[in-house]
Amino acid sequence: MKSHEEIATELLRKPYGTLDARAQKVARHMAGRQTIARNVAQDSGPGPDSGQRAADAVARFGGSWTFVGLFAATMLSWVGLNAWLLAQRGTTFDPYPYILLNLFLSMLAAIQAPIILMSQNRQSEKDRLSAEHDYEVNLKAELEIMLLHDKLDSLRQTQWQELMEMQKHQLALLAGLLERQAEAPRP
Repeated sequence: MKSHEEIATELLRKPYGTLDARAQKVARHMAGRQTIARNVAQDSGPGPDSGQRAADAVARFGGSWTFVGLFAATMLSWVGLNAWLLAQRGTTFDPYPYILLNLFLSMLAAIQAPIILMSQNRQSEKDRLSAEHDYEVNLKAELEIMLLHDKLDSLRQTQWQELMEMQKHQLALLAGLLERQAEAPRP
């Protein structure tokens, strides 16, 4: 079994000490014949706290067709109610250009945007960890394949040499038979 220094030098063509942390981890796992694959979602530590869960829920809802439909219905209801009040009473609670509606929409955007960004930041951190893990798994798989190719090449070379030795032996036996046959008296 090879050490992690030998694996680094032979397969990665660099001394172990010059490799980055992920490549060193892969070399150690290969030397110890350990698996490197794991479920990154389970290894991410403690679950999200209540604020993070709330941010995820807001982001999920804010990016859904349900939200778009409710938002459109609210806008149409607001404008429709103001139009009806104007037609019935001659006055509205939010006259055109709907300054109160604009205030509510601005407040909604001001609150919703950072909450969605928090959720996206958490997701991008998960994606980064997953990509790093995928790199480690892929690097180990590539190195394992290289080792398998080396072993196959070694086996082929050994088998080829054995085959050549057998052919030499067979040729020697055949030559001996031909000599005996040539020396034997003919009837």
